[in-house]
Amino acid sequence: MDPALLDDFSLEMTGKDVPGLEEARDSIPPGTRINITFLAGEDTGTRLTAARAVKRLGFVPVPHISARRLPSRTALEEFLAGLAADGTAGNVFVVGGDPARPEGPYEDALAVLRTGLLRRHGVRHVGIAGYPEGHPGIADRLLWPALTDKAAAIGADRFTGDVITQFGFDADPVLAWLEALRARGVHLPVRVGVPGPAGVRRLLRYAGRFGVGTSASVARKYGFSLTNLMGTAGPDRFLHALSDRYDPARHGTVKVHFYTFGGLRTTADWIARFRHGSERVSEERQTTRS
Repeated sequence: MDPALLDDFSLEMTGKDVPGLEEARDSIPPGTRINITFLAGEDTGTRLTAARAVKRLGFVPVPHISARRLPSRTALEEFLAGLAADGTAGNVFVVGGDPARPEGPYEDALAVLRTGLLRRHGVRHVGIAGYPEGHPGIADRLLWPALTDKAAAIGADRFTGDVITQFGFDADPVLAWLEALRARGVHLPVRVGVPGPAGVRRLLRYAGRFGVGTSASVARKYGFSLTNLMGTAGPDRFLHALSDRYDPARHGTVKVHFYTFGGLRTTADWIARFRHGSERVSEERQTTRS
């Protein structure tokens, strides 16, 4: 595997994971981008506190904005103003969100992008979501127009941006989706979502929630069995498969985004070990060739 694939990886945490980030800080490279989710059970204060902590610890906070969870334009302005006051508004990730019905005026991420409020409050970089295996609540025929419209809005407002994908267990649909994305004229960097090491039961629970494919063949390819749910699994095989077939000319700029499921230290330590092992193998191959 090419170790460069893990250069500039990003991580995801919730607003309540600040103690875990404190514990993991020495295992995470300075300047790492850390996304902060916008969960229903967390208030604005919790999210702002988490963004401040990420910045204080030497990382780049990427607060999420969940369009359908915003009760009003005022709520969006207050959140952005709080980020701006703390110096944590430069990077955001805008997503539609889980509620079947919007809790306020914003139907989707594009509606938030079109408010003009992001740049007014100092946002410079906008992340948006991608779904290589589809979305359980959105028809496939709607996903591509939604993504291309968001990418166009990012370009029109002169933001930099990227696409962060939902995690999966199979590199094949991810690589095919990347080719389709580039064919549609979207050339934003993509951060491929990868689950950090976790128990198989937990992985399957999240997979079911997000519509991620978990057939027996996919499970075997990833490295776990659907008949033995007691173990843990890491994304070793997935990352090797992604790296082996990744072609910048066809797939564009690709990085990796880790969903940590609350295990920031576990994920950070796993990444360090995996990178070390990949670098050692790469050096041994170069020595053999020479």
